[in-house]
Amino acid sequence: MALFLGIDVSTTATKALLIDQRGRVAATAAQEYELSTPKPLWSEQSPEDWWSGAASAVRGALQRAGVRGDAVSGIGLTGQMHGLVLLDEAGQVLRPAILWNDQRSERQCEQIRHRVGHERLVQITGNDAFAGFTAPKILWVRDNEPDVYARIAHVLLPKDYVRYRLTGEYATDRAGAGGTLLLDLSARSWSDEVLERLDILRAWLPPTSEGPEITGHVSAAAAAETGLKEGTPVVAGGGDQAAQAVGVGAVRAGIVALTLGTSGVVFTTTETPLVEPLGRIHSFPHAVPQRWHVMGVMLSAAGSLRWYRDTTSPHMSYDALLAEAESAPPGAEAVYFMPYLSGERTPHADAKLRGAFVGLTLKHERAHMTRAVLEGVAFGIRDNLELLGSVGVPAPEQVRVSGGGARSLLWRKIFADVLNTELVSVQTEEGAAYGAAILAGVGAGAWKSVEAACDEVVTTSDTVTPTAEGADVYKQVHKRFTMLYPALRPFYHHEDG
Repeated sequence: MALFLGIDVSTTATKALLIDQRGRVAATAAQEYELSTPKPLWSEQSPEDWWSGAASAVRGALQRAGVRGDAVSGIGLTGQMHGLVLLDEAGQVLRPAILWNDQRSERQCEQIRHRVGHERLVQITGNDAFAGFTAPKILWVRDNEPDVYARIAHVLLPKDYVRYRLTGEYATDRAGAGGTLLLDLSARSWSDEVLERLDILRAWLPPTSEGPEITGHVSAAAAAETGLKEGTPVVAGGGDQAAQAVGVGAVRAGIVALTLGTSGVVFTTTETPLVEPLGRIHSFPHAVPQRWHVMGVMLSAAGSLRWYRDTTSPHMSYDALLAEAESAPPGAEAVYFMPYLSGERTPHADAKLRGAFVGLTLKHERAHMTRAVLEGVAFGIRDNLELLGSVGVPAPEQVRVSGGGARSLLWRKIFADVLNTELVSVQTEEGAAYGAAILAGVGAGAWKSVEAACDEVVTTSDTVTPTAEGADVYKQVHKRFTMLYPALRPFYHHEDG
């Protein structure tokens, strides 16, 4: 049976995953690498680490599956979005890659808004300018490293550097390209208007392709390093969130993918591009051909629970802490938690926002505080869904939840009641690499479409349905929760604060 390979170039490691035509995982392997922070708020990595990590992970996955490279019929790529990889005319790396979580380019974001116009920028790209995106990073290099800027011949995203090393081709997927702030969202192609106003050469940018489209084939040199067969097709793939959505089957309108990792992501597919006028939500092409997605991002979701546990009860396991929280009633007897420990992106887009417990009395115990943390994160996700609804996204028919936080049944029950919708777990926890492997299978002809592939191989389990009583309680509690941000915003934005 043919195998399909997904390669995920994440911030901490490159992962290789093999699946068969039934969607069963045959093997996985990963190679970790370092993150560099040469200055406060800077975040960089060596692209060579990604390639050596990919080669090692692929060899490991083949070995664990007990197969040779010729068993692989297609390869899909995914990974961290927004990073900036600069190559010269000879394809040599010019400087360490600047990553998605690098914050050095705030001034360049203001330049972009001024040059393009904020309203026009959001209208074209579907997004406001954030330091995490690729375009501000290019302008930062122009302003601060003119010698490097003068030698630029190619601009790539992290996974696309691995594609270049695999195939010798310069290419990218449209979902990932959407996160550069240089793509025309509706046209699904590079925006000549934005490029002209930012004085960025279109010749630097690679061709864009839909997720399952073949962008090249494994070269002889790459075959020797990875153990893959020369000539194996490599499809475009998708940015990590789009590939994650494919991996959980969120490829049709009405199905929402909720990822409860350190951050929290709400992702839903749309048949047309939808834009929030202020750019408070992200709108990108999907990895599914001729589909788009809108996405809200909370900066501290399961990360809030981890901080709370590590700070207040480091001796307790998560299971024990959450079991104790079940003794507190819904609403935690009027204790509220604002889960903004890292500021917030969606829906408030406020870097100065901070976390807080509100409403504590002598009556309250740790169980109330723990439950308040779980509920506060769920309320933040509800705020995201309501903002998505404001641009025309219908109420979800089903929420498919994944990530470390989804392991808690209590938390899943809270989410079902807070969101008042069915919540299901997805059997695979392999995430974006699994989605990339599915896209590879579609490109290789194993399935006729991404939707057909997901229908066949993505299975759900552990359905949690909302209760009428719980949904009613949380509807009222959430109303009071929404009063907290406008009440505390002046405190966080005080000029002496």
